[in-house]
Amino acid sequence: MATLTVSAQDEKRVKGMGFLSNKGTDNFSGRIITVNGKITAQQMKSISEAAEKFGNGVVTFTTRLTVEVQGVPYEKIEEFKAYIESAGLAVGGTGPKVRPVVSCKGTTCQYGLIDTFALSEEVHHRFYEGYSGVKLHHKFKIAVGGCPNNCVKPDLNDLGIIGQMIPEYVEESCRGCKKCSVEDVCPTNAAKVGEQGVLEIDEENCINCGRCVGSCPFGAFETGKQGYKVYIGGRWGKKVSRGQELRKIFFDKEEAMSVIEKTILLYKEQGKPGERFSETIERLGFEKVESQLLSDEILERKQEILEA
Repeated sequence: MATLTVSAQDEKRVKGMGFLSNKGTDNFSGRIITVNGKITAQQMKSISEAAEKFGNGVVTFTTRLTVEVQGVPYEKIEEFKAYIESAGLAVGGTGPKVRPVVSCKGTTCQYGLIDTFALSEEVHHRFYEGYSGVKLHHKFKIAVGGCPNNCVKPDLNDLGIIGQMIPEYVEESCRGCKKCSVEDVCPTNAAKVGEQGVLEIDEENCINCGRCVGSCPFGAFETGKQGYKVYIGGRWGKKVSRGQELRKIFFDKEEAMSVIEKTILLYKEQGKPGERFSETIERLGFEKVESQLLSDEILERKQEILEA
């Protein structure tokens, strides 16, 4: 077995930079942040070149949409870091702080309701980069999903955003067709022609997927309103918690972004060391947390919380 020369202190130091030890060796995997899982062909080429130049030629992809170059020797870490930065990329994504954002492909998908690439990039700059110097009690993960299909599992993250399309039903336009095109496209059977021969919507089962919008030839579902649903307190791992949705759907993007910031501030102020956000919510009570997130009081104390 090889003799390890990198000290535990240095291993911890470079881990904070985004370099994770390759077990049993003095080599490391450099974790490259892709912002939201989207990089250019030139950046991909630079990553491949870096893997051959500084690593063992192997590139792996993480579940958080980051890219790891394996086998980087300790003494080449700074060189590798500079090479990656010259391609407009960065290493990082570790520690008790806001972690890299995960996004689905949004409006390039047939079901996408919001531009998740644009939204997650803004989240990345404002909260991954903007809060990079803010130490939290544990990791804090954010995911942005374009529709209720939940492909990136927003409700299993500390905070998740899901695109919504709230249909606007013009009941007087319904002709009571025997074969209803709206009923046919509804994936949850929330839309059904009732006994009165008119389409009825079960709001409890409607997931705001928007598939009914534009499906009625008589204009009963011609339009819908785009929104954002927010889940808090999800986690995946040794302990699993499904996030709970806030009772309000946000129609203004900036309001949804504000909720993200308030959630991070609340966790920093009211969480305990080593405690995941789901445990903070469980300890404080969901209703108490939700009421704080739906008011602006915590933002008024932002500087105080950050400086504490």
